[in-house]
Amino acid sequence: MIFAVTASLLGFLALSIPVGIVLFLLGFGVDQFFSPFPLIRGLGQVVWSSSNSSTLIAIPFFVLLGEILVRGGIAERTYEALDKWFSWLPGGLIHANIGTATMFSATSGSSVATAATVATVAMPQAEKLGYDPRLFSGAIAAGGTLGIMIPPSINLIVYGFLTETSIPRLFLAGLLPGLMMAIAFMMVTAILCKIKPTLGGTSRSFRWGERFASLRHLLPIMVLFFVVIGSIYAGWATPTESAAVGVAIAFLIAAFNRGVSKEMIHMCLHGTVRITAMIMLVIIGAYFLNFTLTAAGLGRELKEMLVGLNLSPMGTLMVVIGLYIVLGFFIETLSLMVATIPIIVPIMTGMGFDKVWFGILLIVLIEMALITPPVGLNLYVVQSARKSGRLSEVMVGTIPFVLVMVAMIVLLVAVPSVALFLPDNF
Repeated sequence: MIFAVTASLLGFLALSIPVGIVLFLLGFGVDQFFSPFPLIRGLGQVVWSSSNSSTLIAIPFFVLLGEILVRGGIAERTYEALDKWFSWLPGGLIHANIGTATMFSATSGSSVATAATVATVAMPQAEKLGYDPRLFSGAIAAGGTLGIMIPPSINLIVYGFLTETSIPRLFLAGLLPGLMMAIAFMMVTAILCKIKPTLGGTSRSFRWGERFASLRHLLPIMVLFFVVIGSIYAGWATPTESAAVGVAIAFLIAAFNRGVSKEMIHMCLHGTVRITAMIMLVIIGAYFLNFTLTAAGLGRELKEMLVGLNLSPMGTLMVVIGLYIVLGFFIETLSLMVATIPIIVPIMTGMGFDKVWFGILLIVLIEMALITPPVGLNLYVVQSARKSGRLSEVMVGTIPFVLVMVAMIVLLVAVPSVALFLPDNF
């Protein structure tokens, strides 16, 4: 059954069938061929129970928050401010790309939205200032992945919902690894551009007066981050409530900057409905597939297979990491999470691994899937913003940043406290 389901999943995706539909089709197939019971009769209950959760209301709120920041012109002002602070470093604007992606990751919660935002603002500058298109675009794609690690993260909310794990603890656990990767991205960029200066274009320097004056454009993002995240940890609001507060503040910021219009509001709401509908279709489809797989005994088969390898818990972890890396080449990231978490996480926690720690490790693996071909979504988002050149250039440009993610995986396995220090102490 494991082979049949995996082969069918890859086959359907190769036919470009939407992921949510694929999950439902696989569920129907498991019901017909591997179960003696009419599991389809439970479809209505599964659809209702998988969507009837107040936790999931945070998803459209965080999506809307990101849409307001993008459509309200806040992204462009943030990028210009970071340009003034980072352009003197080897690599110049590439550091502004990573810095802007980091700041928007701390508000939008979506990797694809973050990559699209930064790419739209930054790409016109690359050719004009003589930057290497591979490293420049690769840094945007990699920086965008931070959107699912640095809180608030839609993917961490989904993980917490599926595993019944504290979302505030997951947010805290993702903060330090996310910031460490952002710094590592900038260090790798500086080293590469120091070795080969032509990669980074011409370094520019601004007067201190201009730099300090630009800080006013960074202040709204910082205030928004501390209100959204601070209200959660102060106990004033749940993640869902803090997301609603964040939307209200983001709207006020956009209005103050004269970025609100009837067309802007329409585009924000339309984008939010479209993205939220896609996410919910995937979640509900994955729940139905997991229901049929569990009833048909796949969880037992997978557990028996892993146990049958006679590996230690660490050996089993290495197998799981390898499995996610391979699946990440072919399966869209959110789909990969919701299709595997209900099966894999109980096995890993049964071997003594912490659910919060494993969630952060999983997010790094998912981040890697976002920038590895052939299905890496951020690669296509950045390429569409470039409007010229080859997709292979973006793929090559992400290689240094993929290596940083591999190093973070090794660090998390060797030193679990990197993820657990903040949630255990605060």
